[in-house]
Amino acid sequence: MQDREEMLKAVHAAIDRANSEDPQRDGEDGSAKALLYGRRMTTTLLAIEPAANLALCIAARGQHIRRWKIPRDTYPRDRAGYHRWRTDLQRFHAAELREILTALQFAEELILRVEALVQKRNLRQDSEVQLLEDVICLVFLSHYALEFAAQHDPVKTADILRKTAAKMSLAGRERALAWPMPAAVREIWLQCASGNPAEA
Repeated sequence: MQDREEMLKAVHAAIDRANSEDPQRDGEDGSAKALLYGRRMTTTLLAIEPAANLALCIAARGQHIRRWKIPRDTYPRDRAGYHRWRTDLQRFHAAELREILTALQFAEELILRVEALVQKRNLRQDSEVQLLEDVICLVFLSHYALEFAAQHDPVKTADILRKTAAKMSLAGRERALAWPMPAAVREIWLQCASGNPAEA
């Protein structure tokens, strides 16, 4: 696996096999939810950064690998419980990707970099981690924010979109202004993302 494209194809296939086990279904064709999410991440990353390096491409595809294995309901329904769940998920995703990359004989240096990206280390200081976060936010706005809005009141929806904007770089927020998203989401987004949102 010396060719970059062959390497990426192999690891994407392994991630997709893992994510295809997701019992939750999504999309018109009933695809596994985690599988569809990973592919949307890849599509969005390459739309923004066609020359994204190998580690970033792997991290984007595997950012939610086997996410259903650690349900939110297994943690307290408070802010502390939520943050502990997110932290544990990031460690879990990193470990799952390490197992796949080790089996495919990827270099340790690349594995460590993928782990750092997935765990969002140095988010504000590391431009690639921030780019990955921007991609995550754009995927949410395009594909998941409308469903979230349907399940919560307008105040909660606006709060989440405000926090989403705060996670993004200035370039990411500017890009989102022209990014495809449902009209109802865009209307709220324009209110929440104006100016320089305070970090959530």
